[in-house]
Amino acid sequence: MSEDFRFSTLGFIGLGAMGRPMLVHLANKLPPDSRIYVFDVVEQVVDEVCDQFPERILKGSSAKDVAQQVETIITMVPEGSHVRSVYLDPQYGVCSTDISNKLLVDCSTIDTATSLAVKDHIAQNFPTASFYDSPVSGGVVGAVKGTIAFFLGCAESDPNVKRLTHLMSLMGKQIIPCGGPSLGLAAKLSNNYLSGIIAIACSEAMDMGMRSGLDPRVLSKVYAAGTAQNTICDRFCPVPHVYPEAPSSGGYKEGFKVQLMRKDFSLAVDMAKRVGSKNVLGEIGLETYDGASKDPRCQDLDSRVVYRYLGGDEDWQSKVNGS
Repeated sequence: MSEDFRFSTLGFIGLGAMGRPMLVHLANKLPPDSRIYVFDVVEQVVDEVCDQFPERILKGSSAKDVAQQVETIITMVPEGSHVRSVYLDPQYGVCSTDISNKLLVDCSTIDTATSLAVKDHIAQNFPTASFYDSPVSGGVVGAVKGTIAFFLGCAESDPNVKRLTHLMSLMGKQIIPCGGPSLGLAAKLSNNYLSGIIAIACSEAMDMGMRSGLDPRVLSKVYAAGTAQNTICDRFCPVPHVYPEAPSSGGYKEGFKVQLMRKDFSLAVDMAKRVGSKNVLGEIGLETYDGASKDPRCQDLDSRVVYRYLGGDEDWQSKVNGS
């Protein structure tokens, strides 16, 4: 007998750069009779998705209102303070109503302490409810394409893994159980620390090669063929017009904002200190993203704009074509 993973009622809270395209995938792929209740503090975004899917998406007045209508809730908000508010606000939060037997999935990238505090509150007050951290990786491009990865804060043997995997597979390609509560977040912060360091290193390596006379497109091929091969160089190259679909090629206007990378990088450095891990690149990396996030030339742009912050040549094509 096949298991029923229809998700007849689903809540989605947080319709930002990542949340909105994730919601669109759910609206397009869930069974026709499924209904999605949504909430975001930016009411215009809620109205837009309701207009886009008038027969599928319904507007909630608060996180509490959404929780009262659905069996499963996905949250995707920017910071730990927002997660606390969404779940624990005594008047309008998810936990201000009876959430017994509900499945709750937080896809936000936040500190592990906040996630554990929310999980503990739910376990103490609603023991039959299930809360999971499930941060994502793959950026806005991946969210739009439906190729993001989910890092689940649970063991492979968790009774809800199949249900969670089915739900996440509607929005992404890889679902990886990471072992237990908050370990999805620990994995994500470790990933973003590495991703952030690679973006800085790629920017520096590209710059030194280009200043030596190399075409960045040739450098990209060299990296792809050698031991420096990595996703940042391949698909998110910080140098504009090396990879056409990279945010850098569109003026860094789409992608993972540098302020968010600064936030995640800071969380990763804090986590490293808390667990006693030595990071020789942590402080200088954080200093770099802190500076870029405050630079008017870089603010609100994709985090690979660190190439600009470090003085990289964005107008290299005119020099190559004119030579």
